[in-house]
Amino acid sequence: MAEKIEQLKINSIVKNPYQPRLIFDTDKLEELAQSIRKNGVLQPVIVRKSELIGYELLAGERRFQASKLAGKTTIPAIVRDYSDEEMMTLSILENLQRENLNPIEEARSLVQLVEKLNMTHDQIAKALGKSRSYVSNLIRLLGLPEAILSRVEAGELSTAHGRTLLAEKNPKRQLELAHKAIAEQLNVRALETLIYSKGKNADANLKTTKTDIFADEIEKELMKKLGNKVKIKKNKNHQGSLSINFDSLDELENLIQLLKNNV
Repeated sequence: MAEKIEQLKINSIVKNPYQPRLIFDTDKLEELAQSIRKNGVLQPVIVRKSELIGYELLAGERRFQASKLAGKTTIPAIVRDYSDEEMMTLSILENLQRENLNPIEEARSLVQLVEKLNMTHDQIAKALGKSRSYVSNLIRLLGLPEAILSRVEAGELSTAHGRTLLAEKNPKRQLELAHKAIAEQLNVRALETLIYSKGKNADANLKTTKTDIFADEIEKELMKKLGNKVKIKKNKNHQGSLSINFDSLDELENLIQLLKNNV
């Protein structure tokens, strides 16, 4: 039997208390609002009857917010009967599966499943179709200081940067390294060098790492342009050679011509 879709007054619906998503992209929300103004809400939200007043939103937070933004007074909804535990579970899982949560929102949602529903990392992984290591590594991020978590949440640091910073146990040093990574746009490999290099050698090792990364990038760029394997060799004084492989005289002639045309 098909579920009944009702038109509910928007002001009779309250936000889902278990909604993991706290930050919404305002530009994308406005785009959705414009679509709703023109076409209406194409997919109903899901609610449950509140014990106190009106309805509680289970799924469709973006559609709900965008409908309010679009000036709508009603919204199509499916009313379901869920317990608090069922609502929390389905709400979190629905968001984790469908919404573009940032890594920290996702990690906090996973922790809710662990702490409030006693789900294991294995159970969560199976429910989401993820690996256990994915779930565990994401939850581990929450061990970082809040100041770093906010940078990951804002996209200034990646989850890989966050996981790397966990190797540094001193919170003050973690913050220093996070700021340095953002200011100097360090990749994960360079950040690892700073963490695992001690004392006076740290800056020298970081400089070497940056040079290695630069050489790797140039090799890849040249291989794409020339179509041949390229190798850059250098010593600690940054002296070395650039070699280009070829398998025949024809290839050599083509390479020479390409190089002449670009000189």
